[in-house]
Amino acid sequence: MGISGIITAIVIGAIIGALGRLVVRGKQRISILATIVIGIIAALIGTWLAQVVGVETTDGIDWIELVFQIGLAAIFVSLYAGWAGKNRR
Repeated sequence: MGISGIITAIVIGAIIGALGRLVVRGKQRISILATIVIGIIAALIGTWLAQVVGVETTDGIDWIELVFQIGLAAIFVSLYAGWAGKNRR
C-alpha cells in the first residue's frame, strides 16, 4: 500500500466515522483519532459484508455498501463510547 492508499484510508475512515457518529444519538466523548480508526475498520468490514451479500459492484454509487459501512460505524462508535465512558469513571 502506497502513501496515496494510506491517505485515502484515513480520509474515508474520517468520513465514515463522522457519519457513524451523526447516526448515534447523544454526545460521544471520543477522540478524532478513535473516530478515524473506527471509520476505517467499519469501511473495511462493510465492504467485505457487501461482497458476501453480493452487492459490492453496482451502477453508480454503492448505496447498500455505504449503508453497511455507516451502520457498522454507528455500532462501533456506540460500543467504544460506552467502553471509554466506563473507563473514565
